[in-house]
Amino acid sequence: MSVMPVEQSALSRQRAHEPRPVAGVVLAAGSSSRMGRNKLLFDVGGEPLVRRTVRAALAAGLDPILVVLGHEADAIRAALTSLPCRFVTNARFTEGMNSSVCAGIAALPAEVGAAVVLLADMPFIVTEMIATIMAQYRSGDASLILSEYEGVIAPPTLVDRSLFAELASEAGKGCGRRLRRRHPELASTVSWPATALADLDVPEDYERVKARLATT
Repeated sequence: MSVMPVEQSALSRQRAHEPRPVAGVVLAAGSSSRMGRNKLLFDVGGEPLVRRTVRAALAAGLDPILVVLGHEADAIRAALTSLPCRFVTNARFTEGMNSSVCAGIAALPAEVGAAVVLLADMPFIVTEMIATIMAQYRSGDASLILSEYEGVIAPPTLVDRSLFAELASEAGKGCGRRLRRRHPELASTVSWPATALADLDVPEDYERVKARLATT
Protein backbone atom coordinates (compact mmCIF):
# COMPACT_ATOMS: atom_id res chain seq x y z
CA MET A 1 0.00 0.00 0.00
CA SER A 2 1.20 3.50 -0.78
CA VAL A 3 -0.37 6.86 -0.07
CA MET A 4 0.37 10.03 -1.99
CA PRO A 5 1.92 12.59 0.39
CA VAL A 6 -0.07 15.75 0.97
CA GLU A 7 1.44 18.89 2.48
CA GLN A 8 -0.17 20.11 5.68
CA SER A 9 -2.20 23.32 5.35
CA ALA A 10 -4.78 25.36 7.21
CA LEU A 11 -7.53 23.20 5.68
CA SER A 12 -5.91 19.94 6.72
CA ARG A 13 -5.32 21.25 10.24
CA GLN A 14 -8.96 22.25 10.46
CA ARG A 15 -10.07 18.82 9.32
CA ALA A 16 -7.85 17.20 11.92
CA HIS A 17 -8.86 19.38 14.86
CA GLU A 18 -12.49 20.15 13.98
CA PRO A 19 -13.54 17.00 12.17
CA ARG A 20 -16.98 16.79 10.61
CA PRO A 21 -18.55 13.33 10.30
CA VAL A 22 -17.54 11.18 7.34
CA ALA A 23 -20.47 9.08 6.19
CA GLY A 24 -20.59 5.81 4.32
CA VAL A 25 -22.74 5.25 1.24
CA VAL A 26 -22.99 1.51 0.58
CA LEU A 27 -24.41 0.64 -2.85
CA ALA A 28 -26.61 -2.45 -2.46
CA ALA A 29 -29.36 -1.91 -5.03
CA GLY A 30 -28.25 -4.00 -8.01
CA SER A 31 -30.15 -6.96 -9.41
CA SER A 32 -27.14 -9.34 -9.74
CA SER A 33 -28.44 -10.33 -13.18
CA ARG A 34 -25.23 -12.10 -14.25
CA MET A 35 -25.07 -14.08 -11.01
CA GLY A 36 -28.62 -15.43 -11.28
CA ARG A 37 -29.52 -14.61 -7.68
CA ASN A 38 -28.74 -11.84 -5.24
CA LYS A 39 -25.00 -12.00 -4.65
CA LEU A 40 -25.18 -9.63 -1.67
CA LEU A 41 -26.91 -12.38 0.29
CA PHE A 42 -24.22 -14.99 -0.41
CA ASP A 43 -22.39 -16.35 2.62
CA VAL A 44 -18.89 -14.86 2.75
CA GLY A 45 -16.83 -15.72 5.78
CA GLY A 46 -19.91 -16.81 7.73
CA GLU A 47 -22.21 -13.86 7.01
CA PRO A 48 -24.06 -12.26 4.08
CA LEU A 49 -21.71 -10.30 1.83
CA VAL A 50 -23.61 -7.04 2.33
CA ARG A 51 -23.34 -7.41 6.10
CA ARG A 52 -19.58 -7.99 5.83
CA THR A 53 -19.25 -4.73 3.88
CA VAL A 54 -21.36 -2.67 6.28
CA ARG A 55 -19.54 -4.05 9.32
CA ALA A 56 -16.19 -3.03 7.82
CA ALA A 57 -17.51 0.48 7.20
CA LEU A 58 -18.83 0.76 10.75
CA ALA A 59 -15.58 -0.50 12.26
CA ALA A 60 -13.64 2.13 10.30
CA GLY A 61 -15.69 4.88 11.96
CA LEU A 62 -17.94 5.95 9.09
CA ASP A 63 -21.07 7.54 10.54
CA PRO A 64 -23.81 7.53 9.48
CA ILE A 65 -23.89 4.54 7.14
CA LEU A 66 -26.50 4.83 4.39
CA VAL A 67 -27.30 1.63 2.50
CA VAL A 68 -28.88 2.26 -0.89
CA LEU A 69 -31.54 -0.34 -1.66
CA GLY A 70 -33.33 -1.40 -4.84
CA HIS A 71 -33.55 -5.04 -5.90
CA GLU A 72 -34.87 -7.31 -3.11
CA ALA A 73 -34.76 -4.43 -0.65
CA ASP A 74 -36.53 -6.33 2.14
CA ALA A 75 -34.01 -9.17 1.99
CA ILE A 76 -31.08 -6.74 2.22
CA ARG A 77 -32.69 -5.00 5.20
CA ALA A 78 -33.12 -8.37 6.92
CA ALA A 79 -29.46 -9.26 6.30
CA LEU A 80 -28.44 -6.07 8.12
CA THR A 81 -30.65 -6.56 11.18
CA SER A 82 -29.11 -5.10 14.37
CA LEU A 83 -26.47 -3.05 12.55
CA PRO A 84 -26.75 0.73 13.08
CA CYS A 85 -27.26 1.77 9.48
CA ARG A 86 -29.90 3.77 7.61
CA PHE A 87 -31.65 2.82 4.40
CA VAL A 88 -32.29 4.80 1.23
CA THR A 89 -34.49 3.39 -1.51
CA ASN A 90 -33.42 4.08 -5.07
CA ALA A 91 -36.55 3.79 -7.19
CA ARG A 92 -34.36 4.16 -10.30
CA PHE A 93 -31.90 1.39 -9.47
CA THR A 94 -32.44 -0.30 -12.85
CA GLU A 95 -30.76 2.73 -14.47
CA GLY A 96 -27.41 1.69 -13.06
CA MET A 97 -24.96 2.32 -10.24
CA ASN A 98 -24.70 6.06 -10.80
CA SER A 99 -28.35 6.48 -9.87
CA SER A 100 -27.65 4.79 -6.53
CA VAL A 101 -24.68 7.05 -5.85
CA CYS A 102 -26.89 10.07 -6.48
CA ALA A 103 -29.66 8.70 -4.23
CA GLY A 104 -27.23 8.06 -1.38
CA ILE A 105 -25.50 11.43 -1.64
CA ALA A 106 -28.83 13.28 -1.77
CA ALA A 107 -29.94 11.59 1.48
CA LEU A 108 -26.87 12.50 3.56
CA PRO A 109 -27.49 14.71 6.62
CA ALA A 110 -26.37 18.33 6.47
CA GLU A 111 -23.72 17.88 9.18
CA VAL A 112 -21.75 15.33 7.13
CA GLY A 113 -18.46 16.72 5.82
CA ALA A 114 -17.60 13.94 3.38
CA ALA A 115 -18.75 10.50 2.29
CA VAL A 116 -17.03 7.26 1.37
CA VAL A 117 -18.83 5.41 -1.42
CA LEU A 118 -18.47 1.61 -1.27
CA LEU A 119 -19.73 -1.27 -3.38
CA ALA A 120 -21.40 -3.95 -1.29
CA ASP A 121 -19.99 -6.76 -3.45
CA MET A 122 -16.25 -6.25 -2.79
CA PRO A 123 -15.44 -8.77 -0.02
CA PHE A 124 -11.79 -7.81 0.39
CA ILE A 125 -12.34 -4.14 1.20
CA VAL A 126 -11.40 -4.21 4.85
CA THR A 127 -11.70 -1.79 7.73
CA GLU A 128 -8.04 -0.74 7.54
CA MET A 129 -8.43 0.39 3.93
CA ILE A 130 -11.41 2.60 4.71
CA ALA A 131 -9.68 4.02 7.78
CA THR A 132 -6.59 4.87 5.71
CA ILE A 133 -8.70 6.82 3.21
CA MET A 134 -10.34 8.73 6.07
CA ALA A 135 -6.94 9.53 7.60
CA GLN A 136 -5.70 10.78 4.23
CA TYR A 137 -8.69 13.09 4.05
CA ARG A 138 -8.23 14.40 7.60
CA SER A 139 -4.55 15.15 7.11
CA GLY A 140 -4.65 16.67 3.63
CA ASP A 141 -6.32 19.11 1.27
CA ALA A 142 -7.85 16.63 -1.16
CA SER A 143 -11.60 16.87 -1.72
CA LEU A 144 -11.67 13.64 -3.73
CA ILE A 145 -9.74 10.51 -2.77
CA LEU A 146 -9.75 7.61 -5.20
CA SER A 147 -8.65 4.01 -4.68
CA GLU A 148 -6.30 2.60 -7.31
CA TYR A 149 -5.61 -1.12 -7.72
CA GLU A 150 -2.47 -1.39 -9.85
CA GLY A 151 -3.86 0.93 -12.50
CA VAL A 152 -7.58 0.28 -11.98
CA ILE A 153 -9.72 2.94 -10.27
CA ALA A 154 -12.58 1.54 -8.17
CA PRO A 155 -14.29 2.19 -4.81
CA PRO A 156 -13.92 3.01 -1.99
CA THR A 157 -14.03 6.65 -3.06
CA LEU A 158 -14.14 9.59 -0.65
CA VAL A 159 -15.91 12.77 -1.75
CA ASP A 160 -15.94 16.03 0.22
CA ARG A 161 -19.26 17.83 0.68
CA SER A 162 -18.03 20.61 -1.59
CA LEU A 163 -18.35 18.14 -4.49
CA PHE A 164 -21.65 16.48 -3.53
CA ALA A 165 -23.82 18.63 -5.80
CA GLU A 166 -21.54 18.09 -8.77
CA LEU A 167 -21.24 14.36 -8.14
CA ALA A 168 -25.03 14.04 -8.28
CA SER A 169 -25.39 16.28 -11.36
CA GLU A 170 -25.12 15.55 -15.06
CA ALA A 171 -21.52 16.78 -14.90
CA GLY A 172 -20.56 14.21 -12.26
CA LYS A 173 -23.05 11.43 -12.95
CA GLY A 174 -22.10 9.67 -9.73
CA CYS A 175 -18.56 8.92 -10.85
CA GLY A 176 -15.37 9.83 -8.97
CA ARG A 177 -13.24 9.37 -12.10
CA ARG A 178 -15.35 11.94 -13.91
CA LEU A 179 -14.82 14.40 -11.07
CA ARG A 180 -11.07 13.81 -11.15
CA ARG A 181 -10.95 14.65 -14.85
CA ARG A 182 -12.75 17.91 -14.11
CA HIS A 183 -10.81 18.79 -10.94
CA PRO A 184 -7.41 17.06 -10.94
CA GLU A 185 -6.06 19.62 -8.47
CA LEU A 186 -8.58 18.46 -5.86
CA ALA A 187 -7.87 14.75 -6.17
CA SER A 188 -5.59 12.34 -4.37
CA THR A 189 -5.07 8.60 -4.75
CA VAL A 190 -4.51 5.71 -2.36
CA SER A 191 -2.95 2.58 -3.88
CA TRP A 192 -3.96 -0.97 -3.00
CA PRO A 193 -2.88 -4.42 -4.24
CA ALA A 194 -4.88 -5.77 -7.17
CA THR A 195 -6.01 -8.71 -5.03
CA ALA A 196 -8.24 -6.36 -2.99
CA LEU A 197 -10.23 -5.49 -6.13
CA ALA A 198 -12.10 -8.80 -6.35
CA ASP A 199 -15.86 -8.51 -6.64
CA LEU A 200 -18.70 -10.91 -7.42
CA ASP A 201 -20.31 -10.75 -10.84
CA VAL A 202 -20.61 -14.36 -12.02
CA PRO A 203 -20.78 -17.71 -10.16
CA GLU A 204 -17.09 -18.40 -10.81
CA ASP A 205 -16.20 -15.26 -8.86
CA TYR A 206 -17.97 -16.60 -5.79
CA GLU A 207 -16.10 -19.89 -5.99
CA ARG A 208 -12.77 -18.03 -6.18
CA VAL A 209 -13.68 -15.87 -3.18
CA LYS A 210 -14.66 -18.90 -1.10
CA ALA A 211 -11.43 -20.68 -2.02
CA ARG A 212 -9.34 -17.64 -1.12
CA LEU A 213 -11.07 -17.19 2.24
CA ALA A 214 -10.54 -20.86 3.04
CA THR A 215 -6.77 -20.34 2.86
CA THR A 216 -6.61 -17.24 5.07
